Amino acid sequence: MTTASTQLAAASGLMSLVLFVVAVGVLALLAGGFWMNSRVKYRESDRPRADEQPGLPVDGPVGEVQENRESAEVPQVPKGGRPLTPYELTNMDSRPSASKDRPRWSRGSSGSFGGGGLGSH
Repeated sequence: MTTASTQLAAASGLMSLVLFVVAVGVLALLAGGFWMNSRVKYRESDRPRADEQPGLPVDGPVGEVQENRESAEVPQVPKGGRPLTPYELTNMDSRPSASKDRPRWSRGSSGSFGGGGLGSH
């Protein structure tokens, strides 16, 4: 056996020892994580029983409501006035629409901005 092969064998032995120590460290971290998780779960309150669950309202289940909504108009800026910033525009509320007709997309339109599809046929 030459001196070079002896040095190579010693270096690989040291490398395998380092990898073993790193693997043991990772396993210790995982085990510690499971241990801490079990301690946290043990301190949590119990799950509610079936009789503690919320029930239906007295009037019965709430039905589905279908209505058309109209959004509020964006305020117009007077001529020569400065434009409004997004912070000056409030949360634009909507209100029930007087019309009972459901809005339909125009023929050949996909109905969404940038949908890229062929649209209704």
